[in-house]
Amino acid sequence: MAPLNNRSAAVVDPILSTYARGYRNMEFIAHLLFPRVTIPNRNMRVIKFGKEAFRKLNTRRAPGADKKRVQYGYASDTVSLVQDALEGVVPIEHQEEAASVPGINLAQGAINMVLDAIDLGHEYDAAQLARGAANYDANHKLALTAADRWTSDTSDPAADVALAQENIRRSIGRYANTLTLGATGYQALKRHPKIKEQFKYTGRESITAEMLAAYFDVARVLVGKAVWLPEAASDDTLATDVWGDDAILSYVPTAGDNFQVPSFGYTYELRGYPQVNTPYYWEPNSSWIYPTTSERRTYLTGAEGGFLFQNAGAAPA
Repeated sequence: MAPLNNRSAAVVDPILSTYARGYRNMEFIAHLLFPRVTIPNRNMRVIKFGKEAFRKLNTRRAPGADKKRVQYGYASDTVSLVQDALEGVVPIEHQEEAASVPGINLAQGAINMVLDAIDLGHEYDAAQLARGAANYDANHKLALTAADRWTSDTSDPAADVALAQENIRRSIGRYANTLTLGATGYQALKRHPKIKEQFKYTGRESITAEMLAAYFDVARVLVGKAVWLPEAASDDTLATDVWGDDAILSYVPTAGDNFQVPSFGYTYELRGYPQVNTPYYWEPNSSWIYPTTSERRTYLTGAEGGFLFQNAGAAPA
């Protein structure tokens, strides 16, 4: 079969693109902490949220006087999306009929591999944004040290979270509903004596994320399990945790696709993406190629709705 020309290869495959948009690697949590919302074009502006809803305004009006106005949210900088592109390869040896396009299972397998690689980069970028201490003011971050780290038996994670909750409530008028943990923080909380004492009569053999959510009175606990390696790292190199030793408490809407609702953050994604182009046959390596492209970017749209605990899961100093 002759190779398709570039123009033909650029046509979007609607079935595979629809599949790609619905695919989620369950080990990744960035799309839960930073919900994905679709935007119609690249000229959109990031909607951020001030504290107008919480200010006590003088709304009294004299007869004939102009009415006072208040703006809901404000347009910040133009959305600056980043494009990630990668091609999946299916050798003809992996299909029964080398002369035809591989079946949907092989195609999805190749696309899954590509999406996982692209999403790992997105997960890393989102974690760096959420863990960036410079993104929070002094009332919304705490660097835990020595015996205050949650890996220490003498620490008090519940008191830390309660303090953070009050700072968030006084900033945005509501409590946070999501606690995001790195793997080390999650393991530390599962073994913490104060938390084990709370659940010792439940008959459960181990503490779960759902139990931690109940303990901290939040809707959900997200556990960042993803790890990463530099592209040139050797195979025997141990990977690094994407979410590190930190914990993030935040308010995040849990339903809908609307970037005009106040939130700790969002992932702006261009409508119609990810896209999978029509596969084409590449003669030099006798393989079918699946070009896949993503256009999106994560933003902190309401850092006041978050609180960063640095080094929560690090070993006690």
